[in-house]
Formats: sequence, structure tokens, C-alpha cells
Amino acid sequence: MKTTLDIPEEIMAEALRTSGARTKREAVVRALEEMNRRTRLARLAARLGNSETFMDLQELKKLRSREMPK
Repeated sequence: MKTTLDIPEEIMAEALRTSGARTKREAVVRALEEMNRRTRLARLAARLGNSETFMDLQELKKLRSREMPK
């Protein structure tokens, strides 16, 4: 889809620099993909809620060491 956008130069320059994109189009596409991904994750988190039963890193390592034979 062809679209004309008026994007401030400073914002585009930073997007190009931080994303590593080679073109303005690539920077915009990456930004839109990331926005869509974050929105989907936020909606999923809102649907699932949160849990007090999540493991921390130490508990996960203990569990893995018990399950994985050496």
C-alpha cells in the first residue's frame, strides 16, 4: 500500500539508527510490526491475567536439573 507520511526528521533518524534499518520504509515496517506484536501481547496478558505461581529463575533451574539426566 502506498502512503505518504510526514514523519519528523529527528524521529526517523533515531528509528533508522536504533533499528538498524537500511531504508525509511524498513524502519516504518519494523516499527509497525513491533507495535502490533506489543498490542497482541498486552491483549493476551489482559485476558490471561497474572499469577502468583510463576517460577523464578532458581526454581526453574532446580526443576530442569531434576528432569534432565546428566
